[in-house]
Amino acid sequence: MQDMQPEQTQDTEARIREQIAENPVLLYMKGSPKLPSCGFSAQASQALMACGKPFAYVDILQNPDIRAELPRIADWPTFPQLWVNGELIGGCDIILEMFQQGELQPLVVAAAPEIDESASE
Repeated sequence: MQDMQPEQTQDTEARIREQIAENPVLLYMKGSPKLPSCGFSAQASQALMACGKPFAYVDILQNPDIRAELPRIADWPTFPQLWVNGELIGGCDIILEMFQQGELQPLVVAAAPEIDESASE
């Protein structure tokens, strides 16, 4: 395992915190929603897509520094990880349970930015 330099770790942590702050609904996953690289990420992204609102994602397989650092920051060891309004919601089991109980969609709808296409400047 590669030993990350302290400044590199700080840069990665700052990038993660920025991603979480800038994206009201964010899924850290393996692969992408359209081409997931593991079953858990596939199930989590499908549940989010079923909520009908846009969400951001980070492919941790393309970002090994984030994959290594996020579990420490989040105090959550596995992926996928769903973050809503800067708060860790949980992994695949929690996402699916919330979806099945009708709790995920209202959370995502409330957090997702409204895209007002009728607004004019």
